[in-house]
Amino acid sequence: MSFEAISNLIAAFLTMCIFSFLYKDNPFYKFAEALFVGVSMGYAIPLVYENAFIPFVYRPIFVEHNFLILIPALMGSLYIFRFSKNLSWLSRYPIVFSMAIVGMGVPMSLHGSVLVQMRSAMLPIDNINTALIFIGTVTILLYFFFSKEHKGIYGKVTNVGVWFMMVGFGASFGYTVMARISLLIGRIQFLVGDWLGLMK
Repeated sequence: MSFEAISNLIAAFLTMCIFSFLYKDNPFYKFAEALFVGVSMGYAIPLVYENAFIPFVYRPIFVEHNFLILIPALMGSLYIFRFSKNLSWLSRYPIVFSMAIVGMGVPMSLHGSVLVQMRSAMLPIDNINTALIFIGTVTILLYFFFSKEHKGIYGKVTNVGVWFMMVGFGASFGYTVMARISLLIGRIQFLVGDWLGLMK
């Protein structure tokens, strides 16, 4: 038996182990799940060591003698204390700094989503696209104005906003499902074609 046949057999077995979860939780699924996590971590740890620790910690400190790098390096090393019951509070400091970095991205997200939406809503209404953008923006904003009860004409206007939101959520969900279905199709093609040889 060739190496390709053995590798296809192992891949098919692990694929069927994952698919077995569709019936119920079982030892085969748990084995494949644990193997996936272990292999992923085994691949990620040396990758982070080579691509992050060596060029951004070891080389700047010990080769270039840039000792300012010690401050973020020591801050990051506090994550290790997460495994200690008595000193786990030390791991909160790098978490706080990480959240602060996320907060720094809020203005960029604001510019990329809210301001662009506002700019699109302020365009001259000269075609159906700009009209839909304007109507959708205004009706959705009115829906989230909770100081007025959604009844009468105002309630009908906010219902239009609900329809716009549902179309947006449906499109996002449909895109996500389409991506997952494409992964499923790839696995089915592997099982039927590469493993069983029933499809060329």
